[in-house]
Amino acid sequence: MKILIDGDGCPVIDLTIKIAKKFNIDVIIMCDTSHVFNKDGAKTMVFSKGADSVDFALINTVQKEDIVITQDYGLAAMAINKASYVINQNGLIYTDGNIDMLLYNRHISKKIRKSGGRTKGPKKRSKENDINFEKTLIEICKKSLINK
Repeated sequence: MKILIDGDGCPVIDLTIKIAKKFNIDVIIMCDTSHVFNKDGAKTMVFSKGADSVDFALINTVQKEDIVITQDYGLAAMAINKASYVINQNGLIYTDGNIDMLLYNRHISKKIRKSGGRTKGPKKRSKENDINFEKTLIEICKKSLINK
């Protein structure tokens, strides 16, 4: 069991490493050459810049008992059936029950922007986001170790 982080733009890398250490779980940060990380307590894998290079590498690396952390709905959709848990940086667990709506909303927003419309961007990150993420990841780690 390991935690795979889609490192490009992920605000919870340090928090993930801290939690993983408590549970003795390996962490792998996967990123492209524009986001290279050197973090104690995690292995970093760097891939060439390119459309979805990190996403495809992560999908080819993930195993059934792993935890994936990403804010990319497309990557989450691919990882749902391959990993035990897929969560975002705010503690949302991606499931078969919510991923279709998330992808649909992303599609609609893209269509609006392409036609010259405007959509709201993400809200500014709050302390509550970190608290929710930490709580969710701790619960997942506990469940995963029990099911080992």
